[in-house]
Amino acid sequence: MAYEHGTTPATRRLPPWLRRPVAHPGRFADTDAVVAELGLHTVCAEARCPNRGECFSAGTATFLVLGDACTRGCPFCAVEARTPAAPDDGEPVRVAEAVARLGLRHAVVTMVTRDDLPDGGAAHVASTVRAIRGAAPDAAVEVLVSDFAGDEAALGTLVDSAPDVFNHNLETVRSQTARVRRGADYDRSLGVLARAAGRRPGMPVKSGLMLGLGETEGEVVDAIADLRAAGCTMLTLGQYLRPSAAHLPVERFAEPDEFARLARAAYAAGFEAVASAPFVRSSYHAGERARG
Repeated sequence: MAYEHGTTPATRRLPPWLRRPVAHPGRFADTDAVVAELGLHTVCAEARCPNRGECFSAGTATFLVLGDACTRGCPFCAVEARTPAAPDDGEPVRVAEAVARLGLRHAVVTMVTRDDLPDGGAAHVASTVRAIRGAAPDAAVEVLVSDFAGDEAALGTLVDSAPDVFNHNLETVRSQTARVRRGADYDRSLGVLARAAGRRPGMPVKSGLMLGLGETEGEVVDAIADLRAAGCTMLTLGQYLRPSAAHLPVERFAEPDEFARLARAAYAAGFEAVASAPFVRSSYHAGERARG
């Protein structure tokens, strides 16, 4: 059974498995303070992630580099679409300082899409990876990046910085890509993943999909097979939640049993690590998945 989205945000009623406490004790204030003091952005805040409280309380944050504005403005995403500022050359060092001060064992660095830059921002993300290596040599570094508009040289620049995990999200199935991912292409994303896997054999390659955007379960299984064929070994599946009334509506709320079936399908396809549940996001418990 799928729970349908209400006619307006005010009439929407979440199913019981999508209700959770908002407040979390622990290290939330400390993490928030470090991020603010160093003038950094997190995807946790910019994308209004429902797991922000839990992750910040555990001393974890996913750093968003290259600004807080995206050049594409996908209709599912809460990150603002506008002309971004020039890259901040000091940002990689500040991200590295935050990783060291927070004592992170697994640092996730993601980015806004920067089609305005010649390399799409690849060199900046690569500099961030190297800065973290210098400041926190014991921390694993995962990158979650754009498709760099298919630029192979830009992709090579990033992969050659030797991240511990390379992540690029497919986001949705083939039939929904044009509607959901502005400026993106299903096959181009698969190509980015395949080239990353081929350029650095042994590096875990990861991708993710959202459910509830008009796809069928069979289409998700097909996308899982496509991702595995592209060399992905890690997969995240989560429920799409509408950030505001201006974003794409939720077509359905997938039940936990569907997430469990899809996880079994992914493992059967050969994936080594799968996180599949309504609140799963790309970097949710990323360190645990990477360590197996």
